[in-house]
Amino acid sequence: MKYLLLYLIAINIVGFAIMGIDKRKAKRHSSRVSEKTLFTIALVGGSIGVKFGMELFRHKTKHKKFIFGIPAIIILQLAAAFFIVYKFFEL
Repeated sequence: MKYLLLYLIAINIVGFAIMGIDKRKAKRHSSRVSEKTLFTIALVGGSIGVKFGMELFRHKTKHKKFIFGIPAIIILQLAAAFFIVYKFFEL
């Protein structure tokens, strides 16, 4: 459980940072981080970090794919977490 928490903290920091990096690259017209990479980071547990990065850096906030996709991933991950806790730990 401790390692899962450490992983989630780390992947959310990565998700947050990658949004900032991509925003800076966008402003500089440099090579960008692919949307596939951003969604992959969100799917493997970094969705909250990606969402905070979107809001703080005002990045990808006009793209419907991100406006609806990232919150949907968060909702699915929370639902899965509640199901796992309820099913396996019977709280």
